[in-house]
Amino acid sequence: MAQCEVCGNEYDKTMEITMGGETHVFDSFECAIHGIAPTCAHCGCKVIGHGIESNGSMYCCAHCAEQAGVEGARDRVDA
Repeated sequence: MAQCEVCGNEYDKTMEITMGGETHVFDSFECAIHGIAPTCAHCGCKVIGHGIESNGSMYCCAHCAEQAGVEGARDRVDA
């Protein structure tokens, strides 16, 4: 059995996620989020959706990007 690198649980149904050439082992999506999801550069929450990337920083939403000085970020564009 493999061991989750976040919580240490030994589990027979772990998942391996390869990111940037490194393989990580988790027992749940929750642990995967805690282990490898990027963190919003403004509010510190984990970015589990697409997020917004600007100048090498990740943000969870347009509001946080705007608060950090990113111009033009929008959560919605009306047609």
